[in-house]
Amino acid sequence: MDPSIERQLRDLHDPVVVAAFEGWNDAGSAASAAVDHLAETYDVELAFALDPDDFYDFQVNRPQVELDESGQRELLWPTTELHVGRLGNGRDLLLVRGPEPNMRWRQFSALVASALTSADVKRVHLLGALLADIPHTRPIPVSTSSSSIELGEQLGLLPSTYEGPTGIVGVLSDALGRIDVPTLSLWAAVPAYVAHPPCPKATYALLSQLERMIDAPIDFGDLPDLAKAWERGVDELAAEDSEVAEYVSNLEASQDATELPEASGEAIAAEFERYLRRRDS
Repeated sequence: MDPSIERQLRDLHDPVVVAAFEGWNDAGSAASAAVDHLAETYDVELAFALDPDDFYDFQVNRPQVELDESGQRELLWPTTELHVGRLGNGRDLLLVRGPEPNMRWRQFSALVASALTSADVKRVHLLGALLADIPHTRPIPVSTSSSSIELGEQLGLLPSTYEGPTGIVGVLSDALGRIDVPTLSLWAAVPAYVAHPPCPKATYALLSQLERMIDAPIDFGDLPDLAKAWERGVDELAAEDSEVAEYVSNLEASQDATELPEASGEAIAAEFERYLRRRDS
């Protein structure tokens, strides 16, 4: 890595690290949209971009042609980038964003892990989204787990019991764990019958959970309004199709029958404390 880039990353103050990748890990583009929201909200700057020739198949992830402000054609290659910014509470923000690589995953993960090590990160937040049989009318569930048993116990998280295929998020988590950098994996469930992106309700859910994990306020901008508009739009589509409406009703009944009450005293107190932090920020 370029020494100047290493110096820039080493100068970061207790950075909050958030990563997401387009593709298999990103149903409804909810996870990548969450990182995009952070990038736009906190005015981040590019710190480092991986050489796309090493990791991407350009027949699968094709370069894009765009016109710049002067009308000149510009070729944009698919790659993974690291951007840096600063949160409202003074902590630096380090974002990792790009398409899931097509090849050399171990080399890719080792390179990203090396860059994060240069920044002396304490932990990494990995965002993902998956399709699930849930109704769009209910809160989007976000499952959170940690690669570190100690960190999981500290945050009151249940260990992940998932077994099966994984994406670059899982591989990167493994690579970071091998160099003693714990990860928190946050996965939003996107209703399978409205999987087409965007899904601002899932993006909002991911960022809300991230806010809880970093214990610092996040500027959500117009995401809450976009989430409500998305839900109203799906309501209208469902109302036009009796089969879809019945399917949604069945999902609601199934979830209501199995869901445990969430309004415990501790949960209410934690939410109130979060509200006060946001109000004072």
